[in-house]
Amino acid sequence: MLEIYELSDVQPKNAIHARSQPFLLQDVIPYTMQKKFTLSVLDQTPIRSGSGAPAALQETIQLARLADKLGYHRYWLSEHHNTVTLAGASPEILIARLAAETKHIRLGSGGIMLPNHSTLKVAENFRLLEALYPGRIDLGLGRAPGGDRITAQLLNPSNTFDPQDYIRQIKDLDAFLSESSTPGTMGGKVRAIPHIDTRPELWMLTSSGESAYLAAHFGMALSYAQFINPIGGAAAIRAYKEKFRPSEQLSSPRANLGIFAFCSDDPQKLEEVQAVMDYRLYNFERGRFDEIPTYELAKSHHYTPEEWQRVLFNRQRMAVGTPELIKRRLQLLAEEFEVDEIVISTFTGHAADRFRSYELLAAAFGLKSRVQEPVHQRNSL
Repeated sequence: MLEIYELSDVQPKNAIHARSQPFLLQDVIPYTMQKKFTLSVLDQTPIRSGSGAPAALQETIQLARLADKLGYHRYWLSEHHNTVTLAGASPEILIARLAAETKHIRLGSGGIMLPNHSTLKVAENFRLLEALYPGRIDLGLGRAPGGDRITAQLLNPSNTFDPQDYIRQIKDLDAFLSESSTPGTMGGKVRAIPHIDTRPELWMLTSSGESAYLAAHFGMALSYAQFINPIGGAAAIRAYKEKFRPSEQLSSPRANLGIFAFCSDDPQKLEEVQAVMDYRLYNFERGRFDEIPTYELAKSHHYTPEEWQRVLFNRQRMAVGTPELIKRRLQLLAEEFEVDEIVISTFTGHAADRFRSYELLAAAFGLKSRVQEPVHQRNSL
């Protein structure tokens, strides 16, 4: 495993000074990665302090348009519930809107938390999306609740939280999408409509590594959430590739990696975003899901030495720095994980900084800009 160092790892004099340093790489790390790879977006529709969900959703629309223009490959939306900090409770609804606002970029869920839903309804939702936008829809699946268990139970009262039920749901979902006759489709008597000749691209999401084996077994693509768990991802992807069984939809393994990232040439902005991300993850781990962090809150918090060690651990879940440093960090991760696609999730205090970060990343990696047509022209019959 690559050794990634934080400048403040080496005997920091005090955590208050060290916390202002962004995540940087030491020059001693060998740089051998020359392979080009794809960049994509994960949007968790964050709500900023003093704002609300309508503004967050409008920002999502703007960011999707920008990502399409800049040359990002896919744009995924997450599913979260029972929180005032994120606005994306229904990825399938947002996908429909964003696909209408864009032309080239793939749209999908990162992911649909399958145990929260009727399998048939998920199949029909994404078949309808695929019918509307053929060849542009991804269906990423996860088994976490996307919130708390009480909420998950209300979303789907038949949810038993049994891992075997999740496996059955995956089997049934595949059967509905392929129109095969299996027990889950009542022997073929129940079909997911509309009937179409194509199907959304299936992805399995994992942060623990366990679902890597399910993705391999079912012949699905795999996305590892480094932004949730920075330990074990490379091993999970290797195991997935070793165990992969080709399916009708995917003949060889395909994997990507998700990470929090922020890119800027402004040292002050880097310091602010680093501090806020440190504080955000610190809060999440203590169950403080409803506090929207600001730089003022973050810089006023004094971490104990034990808390600061956790902050340093969590910095493995993100990359914050200048374009040159971020490019180097992501290329090293791509080499370690043996992937050719990285999915970027970005939280900032201001929308303009978020947009600019994606612009700088696109330029650093040489993404090919796309010519955009007016939406009313491309949507006309």
